[in-house]
Amino acid sequence: MHMQDSLTESGRFKYFEKGEGVPLVILHGLMGGLSNFDGVAKHFPSLGYKVVIPELPLYDLPLLKTNVKEFAHYLRDFITHLGEEKVVLIGNSLGGHIGLLHTKLFPEKVKGLVITGSSGLYENAMGESYPKREDYEYIRTKTENVFYDPKVATKEVVDDVFETVNDRKKLIKILTIAKSAIRHNMAKELPNITTPTGIIWGKQDNVTPPNVGEEFHKLLPNSTLYWIDKCGHAPMMEHPALFNEYLTRWLSENNM
Repeated sequence: MHMQDSLTESGRFKYFEKGEGVPLVILHGLMGGLSNFDGVAKHFPSLGYKVVIPELPLYDLPLLKTNVKEFAHYLRDFITHLGEEKVVLIGNSLGGHIGLLHTKLFPEKVKGLVITGSSGLYENAMGESYPKREDYEYIRTKTENVFYDPKVATKEVVDDVFETVNDRKKLIKILTIAKSAIRHNMAKELPNITTPTGIIWGKQDNVTPPNVGEEFHKLLPNSTLYWIDKCGHAPMMEHPALFNEYLTRWLSENNM
């Protein structure tokens, strides 16, 4: 299934949608596409959930609006556009950060939040430049480093990253977003977020290391932490079945 082929376009929004029921709104990361969440999209519609994956406007906004806060506002507008009262947000990497900020700003819209490899406290290597971006092998190594098992970085995944960072317009946006994520540290705000939060973290995450997952757990008052071993920065890609299992458990324990 190619998600790109089955996107709904409505107003200024483009998104994948499948199933009926409680809406799970999924937020992809800075270098990640919608298909990173294939495992979730295939599994949850049969359990009575509606999976919705918006394409975030990472490259479409003016430079001054290319920041985490604008994306959180965009997300609020998207949820309103869907006509949903309350949703469950699930975000990876930058997507987790957008989910956290949105939940802080618009708690009434969020039933629950799940973050995995989320920025917002600390991240390695997200905000750096790509000094050898023309060098395919270099980009491949950098991409493999995101995962515990380098095989998860398929040629398709690496090609996508390579193409993105070699597009000057996109690269400027990526670096701007990464700086905005580092600036928008949420340590002081997290203790005030009382929304039930699931934290699913890879034990070998090099980008947002395990102590970041622990710190989120410590600071978020209503959170549950799940570890996935032999797993890097994108648990839903490396261990889709286990990710789904933890997500299912968390959803049912929080009556969602």
